[in-house]
Amino acid sequence: MGLCTGFRWSSGSILAGIALLPAIASAQEAPAEPKRPAIITSTPQAPRPLDEDPGAFISFGLENDLFANTDRGYTNGFRFAYTSSETGTPDWLATAARAFPLFPDAAPIRSTLSFGQNLYTPKDISLRDPDPNDRPYAAWLYGGAAVLADSGDRLDRLELQIGVVGPYAIGEQVQNTVHGIIGSEKAHGWKHQLNNEPGVLLSYERTWRSLYAAAPLGIGFDLSPYLGATVGNVLTQASAGATVRLGYDLPADYGPPRIRPSVPGSDFFIPTSGFSWYLFASVEGRAVARNIFLDGNTFEDSPHVTKNPLVGDLQLGIAVQVDDLRIAYTHVYRTQEFEEQKDHFSQYGAFTLSWRF
Repeated sequence: MGLCTGFRWSSGSILAGIALLPAIASAQEAPAEPKRPAIITSTPQAPRPLDEDPGAFISFGLENDLFANTDRGYTNGFRFAYTSSETGTPDWLATAARAFPLFPDAAPIRSTLSFGQNLYTPKDISLRDPDPNDRPYAAWLYGGAAVLADSGDRLDRLELQIGVVGPYAIGEQVQNTVHGIIGSEKAHGWKHQLNNEPGVLLSYERTWRSLYAAAPLGIGFDLSPYLGATVGNVLTQASAGATVRLGYDLPADYGPPRIRPSVPGSDFFIPTSGFSWYLFASVEGRAVARNIFLDGNTFEDSPHVTKNPLVGDLQLGIAVQVDDLRIAYTHVYRTQEFEEQKDHFSQYGAFTLSWRF
């Protein structure tokens, strides 16, 4: 979107009642929560606390092409999230999460509830009849629920998102209201957006934190690879990547949170000191079987382009933690997502704020 759209808001109603996992009946008393092993995370190298973390978190993420001085493609996304403490997770939810075969048997469990919106536009938003060879107008309004198992050096995450694509996602209202307030050009082609369609996404990711850790010249360094997969009518893909961090008193986190299709980091962080910072760089590759924002609607004709099945991201950024606050900025370079795309790559910035309480 245009200048200053980094402070958008959504006036739409938010999805509610996300079913997370089926309840698992048990006549036995739930076992005590296990303790995670200590790991090397800071400089000088110090272990994170062994006890379950009592902190809960509220996070806000904003991704916008404003930071790259463009107004096209993936033009805006926001996400609000609440993440529970490890000590506050209900026994039934922890038991249900550990029943998932890819989760570790002994790891504290958190849960996350989130909602957000993504907006996509073609390159020329002044056209009332958009270029059929450019990506279509589209919006995605969703709610999500996730469970996370953090064993100290590994994070497993299972998330369900339910939402809607099309006019019900109020993309036109949000974009043009904000553009009108700030005096930017309104987008004229929203009548050609994707049709209304309910959407479901089920995602699983695993990150290995500090697979390699060192402290060259007194500065902390670590490497964290990750794998992920998503299935659904909105997005179906497999992803793999790695993140390197270089900084001081590296906190126990898995990188700043991100909005899909990127593999997310973590909304939570466990400080090892009152102040820390780190620079980070990530590379990520995705094999994409379906992307509704390029392929068009699932069950009816709609605008569409020819997606590229392989997409890559380069992410560069900085994160700063002060006491119970973490602020991060990520700049993303993304390879061509569809064959008709004229730019060799697209770019946007992501700002995230997480508060521990």
